Order: sequence, then C-alpha cells, then structure tokens
Amino acid sequence: MTIKVLLADDQALLRSAFRILVDSESDMEVVGEASDGAEAYELTRATRADVVLMDIRMPGVDGLAATRMISADPELTAVRVVILTTFEVDDYVVQALRAGASGFLGKGAEPDELLSAIRIAAAGEALLSPAATKGLIAKFLAQGEGPAEGGPGRPGTAGLDTLTGREREVLSLVAGGLSNDGIAEQLAVSPLTVKTHVNRAMAKLGARDRAQLVVIAYESGLVRPRAQ
Repeated sequence: MTIKVLLADDQALLRSAFRILVDSESDMEVVGEASDGAEAYELTRATRADVVLMDIRMPGVDGLAATRMISADPELTAVRVVILTTFEVDDYVVQALRAGASGFLGKGAEPDELLSAIRIAAAGEALLSPAATKGLIAKFLAQGEGPAEGGPGRPGTAGLDTLTGREREVLSLVAGGLSNDGIAEQLAVSPLTVKTHVNRAMAKLGARDRAQLVVIAYESGLVRPRAQ
C-alpha cells in the first residue's frame, strides 16, 4: 500500500525538498502541498492523505490550529499528523500532541529519519524524535493545565477508571517509551497480547494512537514526570 503524504509548510523550497525525498520512495507519494493551515486542512479532506507533515508556524491558520481541525473531523480519523519544527523543545509541540498529532520531528532530521517518521506514523505508532525524549514531553505536560477532559478531537482522562489493572500497567509502559516487544519482554507475555491491551486502552480512552496514550498517562497523573 502506498502511503499518501501531504506537505504543509510556508517555505516552498522546503516543500520541494520534502517532495523529492518522499516521491523517491516506492511505498509513498506526495498527494498535495499547502502553505498554511487552512489549506492543509482542506487538502487533507480532498486527498485523504495518510500522513500530514505539518509545519507548526505558518501565516494565517498555523499548524497547531490545523492539527486540531484535522483531529476534530470525524471523516479524518485515520489521518496522522507529524509536526515538523525547528525548535524541538517547544510548548507548541505538546499542544499539538494534545490536539491529536502523532508526534513530531525536528527539521534538521536526517532524510532517513523523516522517511522512517512517515512510516511509523502511518502504522499508528507514536513518534518522538531522538532529541524529544519522553522526559521533555513530561516536563511540558507538567507545566500545562493539569488533567484535561476530552473535547472534540481530543481524548480525556476520566476513562482511566474503565481500564483493567493490566491495561493500566501497559499504558504506563507505553508512556515510558517501550515498544510492544519491550513491554512483552518485561511482562513475560506475547507482543500480540500487548497489542491487544494497547488497542483496548486506546478504544476506552478515545485515543487516536500511542502518542495520545502517552499524553493521557502524564496528564492523568498515572505516570509522573521525572525530575530533570
């Protein structure tokens, strides 16, 4: 299956470079380019892109607002947004994760990292660039408004009460940055069993992907940020 990618950045030269890179891969193609958030939203609806590479700072409607619009649209639930930013330690990035982004990557990332990011996001996995560790995400979440209930397009934390003990345990390990294989090894179960627990937790909490599970785990207090 070919991954359909939408590029949203106000710099035409950067979009051109990303297009050449993405179109060079046999399993993905660029289906549209947008120079602001409003255009990104409309093109996402028109093209049904699988992954949107979204610049966070654009004129008019910025990437954060566009991410919220995409996440709130019931017809775009399968779309994954990856935030591209010059500043990896950026409160806007965490707001984007809360709004429904699947993760973020610095614009200085290597080409292979960018292509890997697209594939990871398309597969529904959380994406955090090497510099954007879970500790940094936790730090920013700790500075936010505290536990948040779900609204249009965003998950809430009240659903934690519906999780089983094992599902809460798996959620904590997901927030710790472990992959399904890593969680399976730690809990002495199969990766398939872990995947089942993750999927059930996502369904109960209304999370689009693992990135939002991480946000929920920290915002709810299930996982506490470590001192930096």
